[in-house]
Parts: sequence; C-alpha cells; structure tokens
Amino acid sequence: MNLDNHSIYDILKLMKIEIINQKITDFAGDVIIVNLFEGVTSPGGATGAVDRALNGIISRLIKKGEIKGEFAETTIIHTPEKLKTERVLVVGLGKQKEFDLEQLRKIAGAAAHACRKIRAKRIGTIVHGAGIGGIAPEKACQALVEGTILGLYQFKEYKKIENSQIKEFAIVELDKKKIKPFKKGLKIGEILAQSQNIARDLINEPANNLTPEKLETRIKTLIKTTGLSKVIGFKCLYRKDLEKFGMGALLSVSQGSCNEPRLIILRLKNSNKPLTTLIGKTVTFDSGGISLKPSAGMGAMKGDMAGGAAVIGATIALARAKARINLMTLIPAVENMPSGSASRPGDVVRAMNGKTIEIISTDAEGRMTLADAICYAEKQKAETIIDIATLTGGCVIALGDLTAAVMGNDQRLIDKLLSTSKRSGEHLWQLPLFKEYSEQLKSEIADLKNSGGRKASAITAGVFLQSFVDNARWLHIDMAGKESSEKSGFYTPAGGTGFGVRTLFEFVNEEL
Repeated sequence: MNLDNHSIYDILKLMKIEIINQKITDFAGDVIIVNLFEGVTSPGGATGAVDRALNGIISRLIKKGEIKGEFAETTIIHTPEKLKTERVLVVGLGKQKEFDLEQLRKIAGAAAHACRKIRAKRIGTIVHGAGIGGIAPEKACQALVEGTILGLYQFKEYKKIENSQIKEFAIVELDKKKIKPFKKGLKIGEILAQSQNIARDLINEPANNLTPEKLETRIKTLIKTTGLSKVIGFKCLYRKDLEKFGMGALLSVSQGSCNEPRLIILRLKNSNKPLTTLIGKTVTFDSGGISLKPSAGMGAMKGDMAGGAAVIGATIALARAKARINLMTLIPAVENMPSGSASRPGDVVRAMNGKTIEIISTDAEGRMTLADAICYAEKQKAETIIDIATLTGGCVIALGDLTAAVMGNDQRLIDKLLSTSKRSGEHLWQLPLFKEYSEQLKSEIADLKNSGGRKASAITAGVFLQSFVDNARWLHIDMAGKESSEKSGFYTPAGGTGFGVRTLFEFVNEEL
C-alpha cells in the first residue's frame, strides 16, 4: 500500500486550513466564497461588502434572477482588478428557516466542488450561518470544515485521477470575538472529516487488499501515521486466542476462508470513567458462505466491514481530540467464504458465554461475530456497549439508504443517541425490541437460532444480539445500506460514506 497516494494522506499533507482575521474583501487568492439566503434582494454582511466592492454586481444579478439564493446554487463572478481575488463564488443557502448544520455541510461541499472545478488553489471563505443564520460560531465553523474536507475526498489508490487539489483554505473573519470559537470548530471539524475519510478509504479498499490480516497491519499503520502510538493501545487476538476464549460463533463464520480471523482491540484510557465499548461488524468480504448470495452485486460486499471502519475512524478521532474517556474498541475481523470447511445451515455452535446457536443461514454471519464480541466486552465489565453493523437487508427495505436503525435496552441512552444524530446529520430511527419477537429465534435443538426469517428481520437480529447482553447498557445500530453511495452527493462522493464516525464521536465524547 502506497500511503503517499492515499486520499486521507493527501488531505492531511496538502491542504492547509487557517483562520485569518481580516475583511473578506482584503483576501488575496483565487476565489472568495460568500453566500445568500433565498429571497434576499439586498445582500448584507460580508456578501454586501463584496457587492459594494464590485459596484453592485451581485445585487444586479439578483434582480435579473441569475442569483436566487436557492439551496446549494453556485454562481461564479469574475472580478477584474476590483478585488485581490480573480473570482467570487456566491453559494445559495436556501430558505433561512430551514438552514441548519447539515444544510451547512452540504453547501460547503457544493462550494468545494465548484472551487475544484475552476482549479482554484487558494480559497477564502466566510463561515456560513454564523451571522444572521443564527448558528453558534464554533459549530458553524466545524460544519463548514467537515463539509469542505468530506466534499473534496477522492479514493485514488488504483486509478489515476487528475490532480486539482486545493492547496490553501482560509476562513476569513473580521470580528475578533469569533476567532477563538472558530479555532475550536476548525480543530474538531478537521479531525472528524479526516477520520471519516479514513473510514471511507477502508470501505473502498478491495477485499483482496483488506483481509483480516491486512486490516490488522493497516490499523497499526494508521495509528503510527496519525501520531497516536503512545495514545491508542493495540492488541490482537488470533485463532488460538479465540479458541481459548470459546468464541465459537465468531470462528464459525471464518472457518470457510483461508484468511485467518482477528479480534483487534484498541484501548484509549485517560479517564476513570466506566468502560465504554465500541464494536464494529468487520466482515472484510461476505459471500454469504454456503448460503451463497446472488452473484449480481456481490462485489459490494467488500463494504460489509463498514461498521468496523466507523469505530476505527471514531476511535482515531477521539484520540486526536484528546477526549477524556475510558474506551475499548473491538473489531472482529473475518471473511465469510464457502468451502469444504465452511459452516453449514443446521450446524450448532457455542458462543463465548456458553449459549448454543443453531445456524439457519450462514449469511446471517455478522451477528455471530458481534455476539462473541459483546460477550468479550461483558467479560471486561463494559458499562456501555455500542455496536454498529451493516447487519440486515431488512433495514434497507425498512429505512432505505438514508436512515440507520437503532435498538437498545436503555431508552435514555437511545434518546441521547437520536439527539446526537440530529446534530451530526447522520439519520437514525428507533425500532422496537418487544419480547414477542424472540419467538422467531426459538430453536428445537439449541438455545436460539441465528435467523428469525424475513419478517421483522432487522428487529430479530437486534433481539439475537440482546440475548448476549447481561449487565451493560447496550445500543445496536444497523447501518445496512448506508455504508456506500451509488452516486455523489454534496459532501458524499460515490463509494464508501464513512457513516457513523461523526455520530459515534460526538456521542462518546459528549454524552457518555
């Protein structure tokens, strides 16, 4: 792996982000970015200052209907010798009553795309929403930086992409009182976006280059590259260790593959708080095993480790932000393949806590790995366990590719997570875990089945996982369908999304 060509390292190395205390009209560069709410006919603030410097050209374009302020609308205006920049980009903020942090991220991404298209190298921007938009300066700056960095992401390990990298991105503000909160927002926004891009890189990586063994190496490299070797503790359990712990559920998934399983453990402890555990489903490739998936679209199953990518990204972000936490992150990495040694439907295996599981479908594999990981977290006396997984097709059917499902055994914790997701812009929706659903998992020959059939499949998967939780407060996030995007959005290019990193970071950092 040539790390110098990898997208996250491009962002870390090449784009300088700074805050400058001056008038936006005094900025020298390739382009300055200002904004306009829909319906505004006479621009004020920084946009008004630029308009006056350009002899009212923005106002005239508004009157002619060429600039409407519609959401994510971008208009380039050339400024022959009237400003120190060659061009002004006016980005539409949409309706003021609808403007929030997620809208801000999106328009930041749209502006970044427009700047890349015109090959701008040095950009100056105001912080959208921090004035009449009514958003707190720190959060507005954070969302601006997130949307910009995420919008500029490219995965170019295997394909030559024309280099139109933005070199310098300056946040320009005249009010000295806003500089301090802007600096705080910049720091967290940069950390979060870079960490989400790390998750994107992992999801986009072809499965032949991200086996469990290679993932172990990649994580070690990430920790070293981000300067966190003395901050994040690293441990890996191999097959003999997993056998010793009695992790028969996890091992049953891996036994059809020639690529050996791993349980990778990351530790971040700089607090005496009770232990929190993040667990990410990390099936580096999911063929379905003996219960083989259809060949059409199977290549997308390289992304079945997106839960693991999310917890890796969140852990790195928490470490870089110096969060005061007691965290253990578990990454149960396996490959699910069909072979003469693979698990069969009808087999019975024993999980770490002694419970027996009848395998109904070898394609219900993620919950098997999570079950043993939950048992391990319980053994380590975790007070709070949060797992995130591309777990069920039922979640995709129910909630599509926009919203992830959340279930758990502590309603206050669920409510906090839902509140966090509104700020992060990563949509979550609660599904019930009524005890009657457990009827679908009853087995004639084992303690439970690993699949309850098609009805309420996302819920019965959650019920299955809950049966391995004894004492901890527990949350389960089913992010199936959210791990990748078929087409590019405002700040989400086609491919891996890195969904979950921002929500997990904020939830662990601020709510636990």
